[in-house]
Amino acid sequence: MTVTTERPAAATPVSQERKLRREWGIANVFSHGFLVLWALLTTFPLLWVLISSFKNDTEILSDPWGLPSALRFENWARAWTEAHIGRYFLNSAVVVAGSLTLTMLFGAAAAYVFARYEFRFRQVFYYLFVGGMMFPVFLALVPLFFVVRNAGLLNTWPGLMIVYAGYSLPFTVFFLTAFFRTLPESVAEAALLDGCGHFRLFFRVMLPMARPGLISIGIFNFLSHWNQFILPQVLMQGDESKQVLAQGLATLAVSQGYEGDYSGLFAGLTIAMLPVLAVYILFQRQIQSGLTAGQLK
Repeated sequence: MTVTTERPAAATPVSQERKLRREWGIANVFSHGFLVLWALLTTFPLLWVLISSFKNDTEILSDPWGLPSALRFENWARAWTEAHIGRYFLNSAVVVAGSLTLTMLFGAAAAYVFARYEFRFRQVFYYLFVGGMMFPVFLALVPLFFVVRNAGLLNTWPGLMIVYAGYSLPFTVFFLTAFFRTLPESVAEAALLDGCGHFRLFFRVMLPMARPGLISIGIFNFLSHWNQFILPQVLMQGDESKQVLAQGLATLAVSQGYEGDYSGLFAGLTIAMLPVLAVYILFQRQIQSGLTAGQLK
């Protein structure tokens, strides 16, 4: 008498594929759920501030989560004129435009040299740039104040622009160096063979090719400069006519809080948020393409 034992059938490719789909489906549910929760946590405060900017003070205090009974654009006008948000807004626009120009120009030039040229101590200088990202700004406030004051740039826009650019250069150089390394060398070699000099090669050939990366890092620097508070608070004292938007919002929060003009406060906050939201909405595709293109060879 013989006893036969049956072995379990080996898993077929179809069953394995179904198992993988089921596992990936569960992972996708958790990941998408987390992303939805993160989106709600991010957008809800922005929507609440926007809605509150159209309410009056009574509606804000009695029904903070409700919709406004009417769109009161006079709150925005009052914040722009009486709270001087318009003046602070224009000051920030001037400072950010100057600092962003300096950051992108010198950051792109340094990154291009590190990515494309061989010279002694190249890695040493590169890591010195990158090491600036690990240096917190709070540790440099006191010596930075005396350096700017001794240079005669305290309470001036050029001084603030230079400091903004200096603290944005490490990340800009780090990001753009990796991006310039992904660009094809054959294009640069062809331009040099056609008689293009190094200066012209950088501005006429390489910068247009690096446009996605420049836009991405430019957006990040714009957000950083626009929302900067501690540096102007230390380096831009005394003269309120030269203060930037972050300082103006802090002053508005204190004054309107004592006066009870909460509608004007929310209107001022909304005005400050609009440029950031507009820039991101307009350039979101360029930001995504720049972040992904810099990782491909």
